[in-house]
Amino acid sequence: MTEGPLSDVLVLDLTRALAGPHAAMMLGDMGARVIKVESPSGDDSRGWGPPFLGEGDDRESTYFMSANRNKESIVLDLKSEADQDVLARLVERADVLMENFRVGVLDRLGFSVERLHELNPRLVVLSITGFGHDGPEASRSGYDQIAQGEGGLMSITGTEQPTKVGVPIADLVAGMYGAYGVVAALHERNRTGRGRVVRTSLLAGMVGVHAYQGTRWTVGGEVPGLAGDHHPSISPYGMFATGTAPVQIACGSEGLWRALCNAFGWDPAEAAFATNALRVANRGALIERIEGLFADQPAEHWLELLSAAGVPSGMVRSMDAVYTWDQTRSQGLVIDVEHATKGRLELPGSPIRFDDNPYSGGRSTHLAPPTLGQHDASIREWLES
Repeated sequence: MTEGPLSDVLVLDLTRALAGPHAAMMLGDMGARVIKVESPSGDDSRGWGPPFLGEGDDRESTYFMSANRNKESIVLDLKSEADQDVLARLVERADVLMENFRVGVLDRLGFSVERLHELNPRLVVLSITGFGHDGPEASRSGYDQIAQGEGGLMSITGTEQPTKVGVPIADLVAGMYGAYGVVAALHERNRTGRGRVVRTSLLAGMVGVHAYQGTRWTVGGEVPGLAGDHHPSISPYGMFATGTAPVQIACGSEGLWRALCNAFGWDPAEAAFATNALRVANRGALIERIEGLFADQPAEHWLELLSAAGVPSGMVRSMDAVYTWDQTRSQGLVIDVEHATKGRLELPGSPIRFDDNPYSGGRSTHLAPPTLGQHDASIREWLES
C-alpha cells in the first residue's frame, strides 16, 4: 500500500504505446495501484529507440520509461484460457480497467463491456481509440502524428509549412482527458454504486485543445493558418532574435505594452501601434523594430532589461537546461527511482503537487518503470490470497 488521494484504487492497464499508459501513470502518480497487463512480447514502446539503457536483451527503452512509472507488470497471453482466467480474477478486484485496442478487439478476446460489468458492476472502463468508437471512421487505427494532422493541430503549427509538435501531443492529451474522465466516473460511482465506460480518442484530444483557434472558425468564420512563433491575436507576443539567442516576450495587456515602451524609450501611443488590434495588424513592422533593437546586444542583456521593467519574458531552454534548472527541481519535476536492473535513475515527475506534500504527485516515493513481467509472481500470489 502507498499514500496518495487514489491509494484505495486498483487500475488494470491493458494499454500500450503512449495515450493509455500516460493515463494510467497519472493515476499511479496519485497513489493508485496500477497493474500493467502486457502481452508476452511486451508493450510496443519497449522496442522504441534509440536511446536505450543497456544492450541486447538487457536493454530498456527510455521511451517506455517516460510513460510507465508507478506500475507493476504482469505478462498475460489473452489468447490463453488460463491467462484469460487470471485477467477475469483481476477484473473482479479492480476499480478501473484501461484499454486502447482497436474497436472490437477486446470483445473478440472475450472481455466485452457487458462481460466486464458482469464480473464487476463497479468497474470503470476507459477506452481510448484513434478516431472514436463509432462514426464513419471508427475503424481507423490511431497514431499520434496522423491525429495531429487530421485533428487540425499541424495546420496551425509551424512557419512555412505544417509542423508536428515536438512530443506526441495527441497521445498525451488523450491520456490526460482519459484520466480526467476516469476520476469523474469514480466520483459518480460513490453515489450510484456502479461503474461506467469512459471514452475518448486522439481526435477528441486534438479538437479539445483547439481553444481560441477553434472558435476563430466556429464563431468567427475565420480559418486559422500557421501561427509560427507569434500569437495570432496578441502583439507583441512571441519569439524575437537577439545578438545571440532568441528571447520570448508576452505583452498580454496594454499595461505591459506601456511598460515595454518605457523600457525601450518608445511612445506607446504611436499611431501604428497604439492598440493591440493595430499591433496585430502591423505585426511585421513591430517585429522588425524589436529585432532591429535587439540585434546589438546578447539575449541576457534584454532579458535583464525586460525583467526589470516587469515585462514577461524568457529564453528558449534546451532539454538539458530544463532538467538542471534549479526552478524545475524545486517543483519536484525530477524524481529518483530504483530500477530493478539499471539501479538509480532520474525521471520526469508528475506536474501536480499537493499542499501537504513537497514531492511530485500524490506520493513521496515512486516506483521505477517495471521490467517485462517483473511482478508476475507477486501478483499471482496476491490473487490466491
